Amino acid sequence: MDTVTAQLVFGIIVIVVGIGLIYWINRRKFYRRNAMGAEGFSSFEASVFTRFIERIGKWIAYLLIIVGAICIWTYSQMKKDKEKQPDVKMEQSFQ
Repeated sequence: MDTVTAQLVFGIIVIVVGIGLIYWINRRKFYRRNAMGAEGFSSFEASVFTRFIERIGKWIAYLLIIVGAICIWTYSQMKKDKEKQPDVKMEQSFQ
């Protein structure tokens, strides 16, 4: 696998992981709610710690999505540059 294809694969994997992380955090938050719609925690400390960790997790997920988008963008730029450059082996074979 060349570097151009690896860039695309890495970008897609990172975006999928970021979206999956956001989904997982939101799902946990949803299932923590009771019938009245309030989140249920065993203690105040658990509430603060859990919300803090989830906030950090969401920021990491957003960063992963941005990094994945940048990787896919650089893949497209590398592909354009690769298509613009003439193939040296093809030119030598014609001479």
